[in-house]
Amino acid sequence: MRPQTGGKSPMGRPGAASENKGGEQRKKLPTQFVNFLFLKVDPAWRRLSREEQEEGKREFASVVEEYQGKNGMMINSYSMVGIRSDADLLLWRIAKNVEDFQEMSHKLLHTGLGKYMEITYSYLSFTKRSMYVDKMDPEHQNPRVYIIPGMKKYLFVYPFIKTRDWYQLSYPARQGMMDEHIQVGSKYPSVKLNTTYSFGIDDQEFVVAFETDEITDFSVLVQELRETEASRYTQRDVPMFTCIRHEQVSDALNTL
Repeated sequence: MRPQTGGKSPMGRPGAASENKGGEQRKKLPTQFVNFLFLKVDPAWRRLSREEQEEGKREFASVVEEYQGKNGMMINSYSMVGIRSDADLLLWRIAKNVEDFQEMSHKLLHTGLGKYMEITYSYLSFTKRSMYVDKMDPEHQNPRVYIIPGMKKYLFVYPFIKTRDWYQLSYPARQGMMDEHIQVGSKYPSVKLNTTYSFGIDDQEFVVAFETDEITDFSVLVQELRETEASRYTQRDVPMFTCIRHEQVSDALNTL
């Protein structure tokens, strides 16, 4: 399949004339702000006494527990110790406003453990309805407006930027390529995709987070997506983070 050339289609995107359809349901789903906070521990922390380390972890965990559920915030904890050299811990945070992220981060960095931590990456994004139609499951768009993290063992996160040429294609051309993209993804039901948007609020355009219990399923999915037409319009999709979920933040901290 080859992309159509030329200017933008005079047609509006499908569904634009029926924005009010289902509007009541969408009004009940407020925009979520999403933050992927990657932290790395200074090796000096590991040279502290066991007592100091345990107290520092308790303080850190206490802050996470304080904000879990506060103003509707959701926090999932992941470890990357031994997997990446530039990050040890990920806090996947979802909130109603960005101020909660800042307030919580301030408290975390002033704990006994936080004083020995560096934020190596922090991606900010938000949820919204996709402009592309999932023709295999038209209602699939709705869950993307409101993210509820699953309980899968692994999370794969990366920032994503399309080339400017992508946005110069007509909408039908882009929808056609997304049809192929969606069809490939449907072959891997064990992998759950969470797409959030960063246009104008961070360096990337999207942050993509995949949840699964099977690492190899995700790897094969990514390899197959490389062969799709839409892939030629990818400008950047690194760094790629492989994260192991821990139900309790204290368990993630015990891997440090």
